[in-house]
Amino acid sequence: MSGKNQGFRTIEFSDPRFEHEGLRQIVVKSRALERRADITVFVPAGNPPTHTLLILLHGVYGSHWSWALRTGVHRIAQQMIVVHEIEPMVIAMPSDGLWADGSGYLPHAGEDAERWIVEEVVAATKMVAPCLVANTQLAIGGLSMGGYGALRLGAKYAALFTAISTHSAITHVDQMVNFVEEPLESYKELSEDDDLDPLYWLRKNRAILPRLRFDCGSSDSLAAVNRQLHAALDQEKISHQYEELDGGHEWSYWERNVPRTLRFASRPLII
Repeated sequence: MSGKNQGFRTIEFSDPRFEHEGLRQIVVKSRALERRADITVFVPAGNPPTHTLLILLHGVYGSHWSWALRTGVHRIAQQMIVVHEIEPMVIAMPSDGLWADGSGYLPHAGEDAERWIVEEVVAATKMVAPCLVANTQLAIGGLSMGGYGALRLGAKYAALFTAISTHSAITHVDQMVNFVEEPLESYKELSEDDDLDPLYWLRKNRAILPRLRFDCGSSDSLAAVNRQLHAALDQEKISHQYEELDGGHEWSYWERNVPRTLRFASRPLII
């Protein structure tokens, strides 16, 4: 399917005949990015009425397929739904805009990955997932760079979201230099320093913050900065959950612990 829809010049959906395990694909011409961009979407089996849309953000070097094809998050979610561990939810897994080694989900010259996530990904996903109800709650999560994106965007646009959950998060843009070859200045050229700091937004919007949790592996190189964020939030008396778990900065850790995000993003079960 393609055409002019919901403010997009073009949008292309996968054919249901060839979809597998609830995964649907979207290619949309993004006005924010000024080019086409991809989203992988998980829709629960049977298309039940669904009250939660979870946006999962990938890390550096990855793309829209990373969560599904490196952790099997769609299989994990479907099994948790079947056993009534979580309510049915739709999961949108967008690319980060594919700027350099990783966009940081930030604005860059000629492309705005921030607006792509908070506006266009939501609109495009609703078109391919009609099971989402009118009062859908929006949650955001991510790993590593995607954790940074989730923390920053979830706190900056606090009124849009009901939950933020991250794994092994980069907690400040300065830490991007440990993962990418692009100079740090290229991440800062269009943004003020405060705007780039998730803690700034967590403080500024503390009165309306979504529910917040984050975890990190005890042998992860980012464990120290996650502990520092936890301590800063405790000092500020900002409600949150922090867990330090076994593991490092690796896909096995994220596959093992993404159920924590799914449970946190889900509405409370009514049985």
